[in-house]
Amino acid sequence: MSIIQVENLEYVYGAGLPGATRALHDVSFSIEEGDFVGIIGPTGCGKSTLITHFNGLHRPSSGRILVDGQDMWADPKAIRRFRFMVGLVFQYPEYQLFEETVYKDIAYGPTNMGLDADEVRRRVLMAADFCGVAESWLEKSPFELSGGQKRRVAIAGVIAMQPRVLVLDEPAAGLDPEGREMILSQVKAYHRESGSSVVLVSHSMEDIAKYADKVLVLQEGTVAMYDTTENVFARAQELMDMGLSVPQVTQIFLQLRSMGIDISTDVYTIPYAVKTICRALEERGLSGC
Repeated sequence: MSIIQVENLEYVYGAGLPGATRALHDVSFSIEEGDFVGIIGPTGCGKSTLITHFNGLHRPSSGRILVDGQDMWADPKAIRRFRFMVGLVFQYPEYQLFEETVYKDIAYGPTNMGLDADEVRRRVLMAADFCGVAESWLEKSPFELSGGQKRRVAIAGVIAMQPRVLVLDEPAAGLDPEGREMILSQVKAYHRESGSSVVLVSHSMEDIAKYADKVLVLQEGTVAMYDTTENVFARAQELMDMGLSVPQVTQIFLQLRSMGIDISTDVYTIPYAVKTICRALEERGLSGC
């Protein structure tokens, strides 16, 4: 069942004004319950504009966004409830922190949902645990924490609302490799354990290849590809023609193919690369795996 369905979405910045810019054009696709979807595309292709439609921060110029089968904008006065269903984590989410304590920051969303104090506390502790926020941090000011710790607190604040869809715009931007791995592995664990849908926007093809089950490719405000991760990265040359990179391991296999080695190039993760090499060796009657 589709949790988000996008139908013929158009969005124009400054509609009706001189210099109006069309950011999205005839965008249609659906996200199923439990999907982990990566969104990639060249800078300026409309990725951030698209995801801000998912929880009503932008209203379509034309077309529809359906969440759990309901048109978000059928009744504009009811848009608030969709914002609890679709949680959006902006790039550099630590800039969203503003409360006196970490606890209050994580509790802000659930409190605004009208939940009682016991349920708010349960959700705060659950979200903190998912995001690696130590209980000893909860009574600290969020501004005493490191950049990576602040980011975990900000993501916990969205997870505490228990959204049906968690949408993240470059959540690991600017972090060192260890911090990046920690944030994204926690997001994947949340996806696996909660059954919620996750949408991840990233410029890192390695991150998308590692975590996403499906990939949406935007180009000039429209959908260029939408398929399983394997099938999208199998079209590596098309991605590179768009000005996108592909995972380094994919580039290696493309280079092997260009050298005349008959080997599959639909490789996008290290474990898959190992299996592909072992299979190729077995087909040639060789061992080594």
